Amino acid sequence: MSQQQRMGGQPMIILGEDSQRMKDRDAQSHNISAARAVAEAVRSTLGPKGMDKMLVSSMGDITVTNDGVTILEEMDIDNPTASMIVEVAETQEDEAGDGTTTAVSIAGELLKNAEDLLEQDIHPTAIIKGFHLASEQARAEIDNVARQVDPEDTELIKKVAETSMTGKGAELNKDVLAQLVVDAVQAVTVEADDGETIVDLEYVNIETQTGRSAGESELLNGAVIDKDPAHADMPTQFDDADVLLINEPIEVEETDADASVQLDSPDQLQQFLDQEEEQLREKVDKIADSGADVVFCQKGIDDLAEHFLAKEGILATSRVKKTDLGFLREVTEANIVSDLDALTAEDLGSASVNYDEADELFYVEGTGDESHGVTLLLRGSTEHVVDELERGIGDALDVVSQTVSDGRVLAGGGAVEVEVARRVREYADSVSGREQLAVEAFADALELVPRVLAENAGLDSIDTLVDLRSAHESGDETAGLNVFTGDVVDTYDAGVVEPAHAKQQALSSATEAANLVLKIDDIIAAGDLSTEGEEEEGGPGGAPGGMGGMGGGMGGMM
Repeated sequence: MSQQQRMGGQPMIILGEDSQRMKDRDAQSHNISAARAVAEAVRSTLGPKGMDKMLVSSMGDITVTNDGVTILEEMDIDNPTASMIVEVAETQEDEAGDGTTTAVSIAGELLKNAEDLLEQDIHPTAIIKGFHLASEQARAEIDNVARQVDPEDTELIKKVAETSMTGKGAELNKDVLAQLVVDAVQAVTVEADDGETIVDLEYVNIETQTGRSAGESELLNGAVIDKDPAHADMPTQFDDADVLLINEPIEVEETDADASVQLDSPDQLQQFLDQEEEQLREKVDKIADSGADVVFCQKGIDDLAEHFLAKEGILATSRVKKTDLGFLREVTEANIVSDLDALTAEDLGSASVNYDEADELFYVEGTGDESHGVTLLLRGSTEHVVDELERGIGDALDVVSQTVSDGRVLAGGGAVEVEVARRVREYADSVSGREQLAVEAFADALELVPRVLAENAGLDSIDTLVDLRSAHESGDETAGLNVFTGDVVDTYDAGVVEPAHAKQQALSSATEAANLVLKIDDIIAAGDLSTEGEEEEGGPGGAPGGMGGMGGGMGGMM
């Protein structure tokens, strides 16, 4: 850094020549614009009538989705403030599995309302405190309006899955897929000694297959391995097989150091070949002597070894993914063997193994007492279809598992947001000082959800909000929007049900992110602090400031 002593009343310069600085209201406005731009980018995907985004990577790979966290992760975001908002989506995905678009949208709306308060000369500290108080109250009110759900109430839990799928690629076949999701979660649900319900989704594997309808997806008790037999002459079906899982190659062992050998006669070459064959024969004999009927190998299998295995009547496949091998361990109760010399019969597991030539898949169903693990085999017409289907099913699995373990649900369709907003406004009357304005601004931000649901469905958002407020003032706590008819209905009875944990997490994450942005009053950049486009109207969805920002802006959806 260059430095000049204060001389003649001149200020001391401590920043480098290329450094730039933005302070006070300029910094706050800059950060709020960047954060709102992120929120605006995903708002149109919210709800059953939400639109999709096409994301094209620098390599030309195409992703078509309306999943909030996928959109934000795929976008080339180069603005540090915008990246902080993306973290909201990532946290929401990790903690709740769904509700990412809601969390990001509320964070953006909180900052929009905060900007209005800043223009009224309300200090950021007062706004931050008000938002914190309102968030705590809102989370408490969600507890009050939430309804308890029995883990055995399959019909209600299925409605949670259907609500999560609605508006996504899984919606067309949501009745079939929702039942598969519920069955999968129940298959891996156990009750702990203390009575707590535990859902372990590690034992739910998802496999995809193209060329067939999504309605033909199925839940299988065991594993599905997308591989072919290593040799055409190998058997393809075992009702009760001894299974070997190995992560050692069944190939000729190579020396650690490079060496050259001079041969004097063809007989010497034949001796080398015979020795290699003998080495492979010994490996296969060890497998056969252990009693293994089926071999899943993470590494490669030599062509000659494949021939020897086929002659022994052993079914084998190579290059099995590490994750698949780990899942097979749970299904078959086998140990993963790293050294054939140490292989014993105790390392083997048991399973029913069937290779389907039409689907080109191995179906492995455990037969032991401790076997656990199920596979959702998702089918779709194209790769893009099954990719979006997998994202939708992944979210549905997360919200159903949260519902089963947490045991609380809420009415959807904007019902809970309007009800909680009403209660937070009542709470605001008890808050003194300027924080009261921030609490009221928080309540207004919550009502963004029903407004956006209406907008995305082509309805009038103001009329919709007025009707919803009227219903809730009359005591109807579960009144929400039916986006297909535009009517205000009892969304709980209509089967639009959401997990309480996801909603509480969304409010918590959105508030913390908004407060973090508001607390920044000074931006010091080592390089160029680009503000290009911030004086123009019309970022995504009309967001002020567009997507310009530090480090060259968000870079678009590339």
